[in-house]
Amino acid sequence: MVRSLLPLGVALFGAASVLAQNPPTCSLDKKCPEEAPCCSQYNQCGVGAFCLGGCDPRMSFSLDSCVPAPVCEDKVYKMNTLDNYKDISEYLGDPDTADWVGQGEPLLYDGNVLLTMPPKSVGTVLATTRYMWYGNVKAKLKTSRGAGVVTAFILFSDVKDEIDYEFVGVDLETAQTNYYFQGIPNCADSVAIQDDNSGNITDLSNTYDNFHEYEIQWTPDEIKWLVDGKVGRTKKRSETWNETSNQWAFPQTPSRVQISIWPGGAETNAEGTINWAGGKIDWNSDEIKNFGYYFATFSEVTVECYKTNSPPGTNKGVSYYYNNIAGTNDTVVDSNKPTVLKSLLGTGTDMDKGGDNSTDAAETSGVHNVPGGSSSPANVPGSGSNSGGSDSGSSGSSSSGSTQSCDTKSFSQNCGSSGTSGNSNDGVRGADRTLGASAFAVIIGIAGLLFL
Repeated sequence: MVRSLLPLGVALFGAASVLAQNPPTCSLDKKCPEEAPCCSQYNQCGVGAFCLGGCDPRMSFSLDSCVPAPVCEDKVYKMNTLDNYKDISEYLGDPDTADWVGQGEPLLYDGNVLLTMPPKSVGTVLATTRYMWYGNVKAKLKTSRGAGVVTAFILFSDVKDEIDYEFVGVDLETAQTNYYFQGIPNCADSVAIQDDNSGNITDLSNTYDNFHEYEIQWTPDEIKWLVDGKVGRTKKRSETWNETSNQWAFPQTPSRVQISIWPGGAETNAEGTINWAGGKIDWNSDEIKNFGYYFATFSEVTVECYKTNSPPGTNKGVSYYYNNIAGTNDTVVDSNKPTVLKSLLGTGTDMDKGGDNSTDAAETSGVHNVPGGSSSPANVPGSGSNSGGSDSGSSGSSSSGSTQSCDTKSFSQNCGSSGTSGNSNDGVRGADRTLGASAFAVIIGIAGLLFL
């Protein structure tokens, strides 16, 4: 598969909002400016949601620009409700108010959550509000299917450590697995420049028709990938020494669980990416005709925190933060620092900014406070033709609100739409996507996605 040092999320965000929003960009060589100090997962600078999950302290104005991240908590996430989900435009950092944050259109069907990808969209992503610093995580899911359609279940840290499962929709018998240290492929042969980050688990029964339990067991010394309780791959830390950087190229920092569906076969992608994803997406496929979207089905996610009395891997306090730009496990602090902003104008150095007038202040401020901006969601199956109205666009509440009113036994999720609305399914929600599917796996062309 084609790999890149650029995050996948750099390009995967809503077209309408990108055209209207132009936040500063950030990198290791170009930190965010003081007035927009937080570097989001997608290398864009801002305040508010930019400073919460995914904020990279190495690329931000200062290490403390990012809000501390909520520590791990053992939990079984039953995917039979969306009451525990918030759009990132609604979330201020309190993990007790939501288990999941994200963008896109998650829907309920028959006691499970569907991550959907309507025509010409960039899909749906959910991320946990709490972080894992080692431990075990399992997801019971059915993948999507179809050329160019990719399902992902990953661990992703703010400094871009990653452990993942990826599923390509034309190969329903294989789970692809990857790991990265700070997003950098580990070259097994410096002459051949061939990375050893990837490995496949094969001979699975149809991953679209059948639920499987995919598990990641992650300790300071090794990673194991298991399917239905059987170990399919193991990577030891001792195998990842990088002589060039003089360090272990092994994921080691607190990470969020992310689940997603995304368009690897978008026609604007690089040829290598499209080929890896199984070809170009057919937006007129039977899946689209029958249901209105491609989808992946999630039944349950279970997190078991790592158990230790001393770092790395503790979860004794309230939050994690970094005390050094190196972004390694010995720079992570398990602390009692707060995690909650008063408004989406806040940052890690001014968490009370905005106060009780947060909504009005955020809407009238010229500062970017939600990556990609916010606008009315597309009329996808599950939202209904008039479900959001003008009220839901700014609040972001339509994702859960409108879905709750749908008949969750009706697979197509039409929600009583009369079909007379002028809206269509080809819009894209105006907020950038926290797409985890191997965030360094492919380059998605920004300019191309703007005009899907």
